Amino acid sequence: MPVRPTAVLLTTTLALTAAGLTACGGGSGSDPDTVKVSYKQSTDNSVKVMDNYLADIRKQFEKENPGKKVEFVPIKAPDSEYYTKLQQMLRSPKTAPDLVYEDTFLINSDITSGYLRPLDPYLEKWADWDRFIDTAKAAARGEDGKTYGVPDGTDTRGLWYDKGVFAKAGLPADWRPKTWDDVLSAARTIKEKVSGVTPINVYTGKPAGEAATMQGFEMLLYGTGDGAADPLYDKDSKKWVTGSQAFKDALTFVETVYQEKLGPDVADALDPNFGTRVRGELLPQGKLGIDLDGSWLPQDWLPGSGHEWPQWSEKLGLAAMPTQRGQAPGEVSMSGGWTWSIPDKAANPDLAFDFIKTMQTKENAQKWYVANSGIAVREDVAADPEYMKAQPGIEFFTELVASTHYRPAYPAYPKVSVAIQEAMEAVTTGDASVDEAASGYDDTVKDVTDNQVIEK
Repeated sequence: MPVRPTAVLLTTTLALTAAGLTACGGGSGSDPDTVKVSYKQSTDNSVKVMDNYLADIRKQFEKENPGKKVEFVPIKAPDSEYYTKLQQMLRSPKTAPDLVYEDTFLINSDITSGYLRPLDPYLEKWADWDRFIDTAKAAARGEDGKTYGVPDGTDTRGLWYDKGVFAKAGLPADWRPKTWDDVLSAARTIKEKVSGVTPINVYTGKPAGEAATMQGFEMLLYGTGDGAADPLYDKDSKKWVTGSQAFKDALTFVETVYQEKLGPDVADALDPNFGTRVRGELLPQGKLGIDLDGSWLPQDWLPGSGHEWPQWSEKLGLAAMPTQRGQAPGEVSMSGGWTWSIPDKAANPDLAFDFIKTMQTKENAQKWYVANSGIAVREDVAADPEYMKAQPGIEFFTELVASTHYRPAYPAYPKVSVAIQEAMEAVTTGDASVDEAASGYDDTVKDVTDNQVIEK
C-alpha cells in the first residue's frame, strides 16, 4: 500500500510516469542479456555518489560477464515522489526494471502489494549472505519470513553543530547536551547572539516525507521513554499506539522550534528540496547552528561531489541526541537503510541477482559504505580497521548503533508516517495546537490501520 501523496503530487507523479516509463520497462520484449537497474538519483545535480559507484560496478560486471549489459533507470525525485514513481513502475511487466533500490521503511508495503519477489532461493546459495548482520537482514524480511532485499548499509542519526557558530554564541566546542532543554537552550542562545544564522533545523511536514518522520519526529519520540518499550507500535498487542503523552511531548518540541522561530522559515522548512540546501549551502556556509540529521551527510562533501568541503570535520561537531529528560540510556538514534530488491515482474531476475553479488563483495560493499557515508552491515567490513578510519565521523555514528531504534516496518507504516508528517506540519504552521494535531493523528491512524490501535 503506497504512501498517500497529495492530489497535486499524485497528479504530477502520474504525469511524469506516463511520460517516462515506457522507455525504461522490462517485460516480455526485454533483452535477456541486459539487466535494468533503477535507483534514486540525487536531486542535486552535482552529487553523483550513487551514479559514479554504479558506473564502476557496471564496468566490473560487464567485464566479468561477457555479453551481458547493464542499463540504468535513474529516478530523480525527492523521497516521496521517488516512492510513488517506483511503485507505478513495479505494477506492470512493461515498466518493471530487473533491480530496484528500496527504502526499508517501504519494503513491507511493497511486499504486501506483491511488487517484490522473495530472494531466498538465491540467498541460500550465496556464501556472502552469512556475512550480513542479523538486524540488517531483518529489515528486508517480510511477515511471511521470506527475505525480499539485500541491504547495502544502514545509518544512524545525531546532532551536527557548527563550532564557529557555537564559539560566537559562547557555547562549548565539545557540546554534549543531556536533555531536550539543553538542545533548545543552545538554539535560543544562538538566536540571541548570532545574526544571520538559523539556530536549529528539525525536518518537518509532508514535503520532507520520511525525513520529517525519522530524522525529526522519531528522534524525539523514541527518546521519551526508557528505551525498552516502543512508543509507536506495541509489539505485545500488535497494535499502533495512540493517545500517548510521549507523542504530544515530541510534537511540543517541534512546535517550540518553529513557533519561537528557532528553526528555518516555515516556507523553507516545507520545501521538499530543503535537505539539499542544508547539505549543499547552509552547513558549508556556516548559516546553520544545529542540524538534527543523519550519518550520510559527508557524502555530499567528498572530493568529486560538486560540494567538496574537506574542512567539514574541523568545522562541525557531532553530538548524540539526548533523551527527553536525560533518562537512561541517555541518548537516542534511529536506523534505517536501503536494500536492493528484485521486482516480482522483473524480466531477468537471475541476472539481477548476479549484479547484486557483484555490488556486494566485501571490497565493493566497503567502497560504497565509505562513498555513501554509510554504516557497514557486513561484519567483515565493520571489523576492518581501514573502514573505521576511512572517514571522520564513521566511528561516532557506528557507536550510535548501540542506542539505536528501528521503525516498525509493517505494511501500515507508510500511512502512519504520513499521519505523523501531517501532525508535525500542523504545529509547524500554527494551524493546530499540539492537542488538536495529536488528536488528528490518532483519528487517522485508527482509520488507516482498521482500528488496530491501543491507547496509552
